[in-house]
Amino acid sequence: MNESLRERIAEYDRPKRKALSSRFPFLVGPATFVRKAQRHIKNLATIKKLKRVEEIFPSVVARHSSPLYRKLGSSDDRLQKNKVINLAKAIEKLDGLVIPPGETFSLWKAIGSVTKRKGYVSGMLLSNGKVSEGIGGGLCQLSNFLYWIFLHADTQINERHHHSVDVFPDSGRTLPFGSGATIFHNYLDLKVKNTSKRPLQIQLWLTDNALRGMLLSDAPAENKFHVFERNHHFIKSGERYFRYNEIYREKLLRGQKVSEEKIITNFAPVVYEIDETALRERGHEIVYI
Repeated sequence: MNESLRERIAEYDRPKRKALSSRFPFLVGPATFVRKAQRHIKNLATIKKLKRVEEIFPSVVARHSSPLYRKLGSSDDRLQKNKVINLAKAIEKLDGLVIPPGETFSLWKAIGSVTKRKGYVSGMLLSNGKVSEGIGGGLCQLSNFLYWIFLHADTQINERHHHSVDVFPDSGRTLPFGSGATIFHNYLDLKVKNTSKRPLQIQLWLTDNALRGMLLSDAPAENKFHVFERNHHFIKSGERYFRYNEIYREKLLRGQKVSEEKIITNFAPVVYEIDETALRERGHEIVYI
């Protein structure tokens, strides 16, 4: 394991070719416009628009609850309050959405553009490990939520992106590290194909302190899924810290395991201050390289 970690650290340290837009910041706007246009055209050609229905399907496939307010380093609480406004706007487009068998759900196709004119406000954005703010910020909590419940159904994840760094120390974390899905309109998307024989329906709502929701179907699901992590630890190399884990999904049929797959290997530099004593008290292992 240590040799594998050394290879990952060496790969991380290897000089990378910088994108033109990072060397010439004035190109960021045009480059983003082109990428958005290309993705919009591709989505029009390949992703069918899904419909929302008022009828609530009777069978629960998966359910989840995610706290709306968490201590995220020294971030501005105002951005978390604005995030809730953005989540409420996006949920209007998603609640009741039905994904027929064989069809693909695209988060951006379902939500559409995120603009001030549509009622979205400035919330927290994460880019390259840095916190900023922008219209629609905070919707990553929604993509994280959806990705988690989709992992607990007969689905195929066709597109999912992860944060490249560990930005905030754990505070109220209930899911394994690295089990989220970051998004950026519209070319960093969450796309999921319904590989079951039954339609899947998304149901979402907000309470005073949580984002809640379920994945439903019109009949009981044949398979159940369990998602868990292995080999989670922090790594210290010189004066730097990294974080590593592996996330697996196992399929159960009538309570018996029929398959297991590793779906994510996470390796990310830690950008917050580490207290090794506190980590050990919380049961975390630290590997020294």
